[in-house]
Order: sequence, then structure tokens, then C-alpha cells
Amino acid sequence: MKLQPYVYFDGRAEEAIEFYRKAIGAELVMLMRFKQAPEQSMISPGIGEKVMHATLRIGETTVLISDGRCGGEARFAGFSLALRPSSDAEAEKIFKALSDGGKVTMPLAKTFFATSFGMLADRFGVPWMIVVERTNA
Repeated sequence: MKLQPYVYFDGRAEEAIEFYRKAIGAELVMLMRFKQAPEQSMISPGIGEKVMHATLRIGETTVLISDGRCGGEARFAGFSLALRPSSDAEAEKIFKALSDGGKVTMPLAKTFFATSFGMLADRFGVPWMIVVERTNA
């Protein structure tokens, strides 16, 4: 069994996909637009070009993305997407890229449990945690 996050961007999915491709090297695996749905009577007028479903690969993880119903501002609460880069240098690069246009909620720093840890909300409001865990060696 796998657990995969499904993130709804309420009309900004394509922009988010491009941002994640550039910022963290996400790979677009699949993208389907609402206009490709077989039953168009269920599709709201004016959203044909919006993303109905997309699959991104970020490292070893798959993240599912959609514009959803395009009903307004996306709200992301009660979760964070956590990235675990392999080095502090990589963590710093990723943190800087994801925070561009976003809001840092905890600057990247050394903690008692990690050599690098920081939290931010990216330009879309998606909360992220970047963590390089300490080893017991």
C-alpha cells in the first residue's frame, strides 16, 4: 500500500507544476485537462484548459495535483509536505527555491534532531518542512 498526497490548487495547478519542476526538480509524469474528460456535462464552463489530474514525481515520491473545482483560493491547512534532502547544502538550495515568493515560518537551522530543519509556505500556500536528520553514527 502507498500513501500519496493529492494537492488541489484551485486554478493554479499548471503554475505550481512549473514552479516545482524548476525549484525542486519535480518530474511531470502525466497531465490530463478537464476538456479530456469523457463526460463533459459534469465539467463547469470555462475550465476546460485547467488541470483535472496530474502526477508529479518528486524524488522517490509521487504527488497528485489538480485544479479541483477552480472555486477560489486554495486552502492548505493541517498538513505539511516534508522533504528529506541528503545534505545540508541540498537542504539550503531547496529551502531557498521553495521559499521564493512564499513565507518562511521557521528559518532553516540546526536543531537538536536535525542538522538542517526549516518550515515554509510556498507561493501557493502549500506548507513544507525541509529536514536533514541527524545520524546516530
